Amino acid sequence: MKASYARIAYIVAFLVIAGYAVATLQGPRGVRALFLKEAQIKELENRNAMLAREIERKRERIKRLSDNPAEQELEIRERLKLVNPTDKVYIIGSPTTK
Repeated sequence: MKASYARIAYIVAFLVIAGYAVATLQGPRGVRALFLKEAQIKELENRNAMLAREIERKRERIKRLSDNPAEQELEIRERLKLVNPTDKVYIIGSPTTK
């Protein structure tokens, strides 16, 4: 009689533990959430690597501009749409009317 109560207690305990494990693994912090977090981490690592490459490319461009005054002047003229008095400017196309 005692053996059957112990056996039933073990079975009930096993079922409770198994049910808790299933509920925990399928909940918001379960296996699926773990895979989603890993995917997010991988995506953010890729984005960080891309941004690091972009930062390095911009640093090299800044260094190149600071080392070469002619290229620096060309960049300034291009961005500010400035023209040197000795340059000839040709306007192509019809003017827009307001």
